[in-house]
Amino acid sequence: MMGTVTQVSDTSDAHDAPDADAPSEAGPAIASPAGGRQGRSFWRRRRRGPIDKSLLVASFVIAAGMVLVIRGLAVSITGDERAGLPEVVEEVEPVPEAVQVLSQSRVFVDLETGYTGVLVIDDVEIETVDIQDYSTQEAGAQVDLPPVTIYEGGNNTLTFIPNDDAPVAEFASGLHRVELIYWEQEFGRRTAKSFSWTFTVV
Repeated sequence: MMGTVTQVSDTSDAHDAPDADAPSEAGPAIASPAGGRQGRSFWRRRRRGPIDKSLLVASFVIAAGMVLVIRGLAVSITGDERAGLPEVVEEVEPVPEAVQVLSQSRVFVDLETGYTGVLVIDDVEIETVDIQDYSTQEAGAQVDLPPVTIYEGGNNTLTFIPNDDAPVAEFASGLHRVELIYWEQEFGRRTAKSFSWTFTVV
């Protein structure tokens, strides 16, 4: 008696395998440019592309400018006011190398007790007067001070404020130089020393 042979087929592959003609639900496959020799050549060409030198120069200039601006602001706003000052000079205004100074800013020096001096601004020595010579005994009376450097012996300070009647009416935009000539009062100007600094007016 001949038996019946039943062919058993694996239907799991037939059902699971996608139809080659049917579109994929996940969308079309995208080949990775990094795959294979062609992909590697693509990225190699991208990496070796020409560099725009003008763009590099512009970027460098912008970066350098930012550094200078940040440094200038830091100096003009906070500043290390003691940096580089002589031992007997406690404070100066504008601070050395300041870059945000206004045209009517005062020039101010604070000296140690027993010292005095004069200010030379942009190569012009400004006359110095002692405020005590203009003091009055009348309470509440206004004292008219000349438009020169004012020395206050009680605080050992020198102050000059630009105005129309002064040797320096205002500070024009740009770089300015101040020279402080100072000496101990006991020994007079013949023992004087000097200290100079610069600032920039906006």
